[in-house]
Amino acid sequence: MNKKKFVYVVSDSVGETAELMVKAVASQFTGEDIEIQNFSYVEDTKDLNNVIAVSKYSDGIIAYTIVIPSLKKYLDQKACEEGIIAIDLMSPLMTAFSQKFNKEPKGQPGLMRKLDDNYFRRVEAIEFAVKYDDGQEVQGITRADIVLIGVSRTSKTPLSMYLANKKFKVANVPLVPEIEPPEELFDIPRNRCVGLVITPDKLNEIRKERLKNLGLATQANYANLDRILEELDYAENIMKRIGCPVINVSNKAVEETADSILAILKKERSLLI
Repeated sequence: MNKKKFVYVVSDSVGETAELMVKAVASQFTGEDIEIQNFSYVEDTKDLNNVIAVSKYSDGIIAYTIVIPSLKKYLDQKACEEGIIAIDLMSPLMTAFSQKFNKEPKGQPGLMRKLDDNYFRRVEAIEFAVKYDDGQEVQGITRADIVLIGVSRTSKTPLSMYLANKKFKVANVPLVPEIEPPEELFDIPRNRCVGLVITPDKLNEIRKERLKNLGLATQANYANLDRILEELDYAENIMKRIGCPVINVSNKAVEETADSILAILKKERSLLI
């Protein structure tokens, strides 16, 4: 029966990187009884002394991803003194980066986790925008960072997705004369809501093109100018009731409108602080 081999994964952060690398290597040694133990968030030499003591007692290997220079130096020195194999998993690549970019690393633990958190916040915001698109599930109105309102074809959905990629949770609500807007719209602070308007001629043009792409008659009520004027007038009255800022999207790209929204909301919110 093989004697159990111990590998201690040590990190001044979570240690996921080191653990994955150790597992990948361990998988190449089938038949060996290898146990991997984690020592995460080591903060001082006392933590490292514990690792050294355990490793020496079990005749184990230390594999580490430590970016704080003083801790790395201490671990290397103590491991050498105690005859323990300690493998620095990051230094070779870190050195290559430094040489290539002519720049020193930050030496700050947890930076990858921060990047991951940003990624997951963006994914969460995108999922939110999809779930609460076009007035679906009005509960999203009270949970959103930004609520966009306007008639059909005022770029509510593309704006929601663009802002979601900037990690804002966005809900959008279409305003239609025959449908009473959700009560939640009138309960949220006005500095979380933005109205989108457009000139009648531009909207008429956009809607006709939309109908054409769908293979429908461009004379449909959806693109009728009188109907468009009715919708815009209704939407304007709702926006006045809410008291929210309004942006004309007639000749604006999505990116430009998004920047305007963020600028307006920043100003509105600062006035209320």
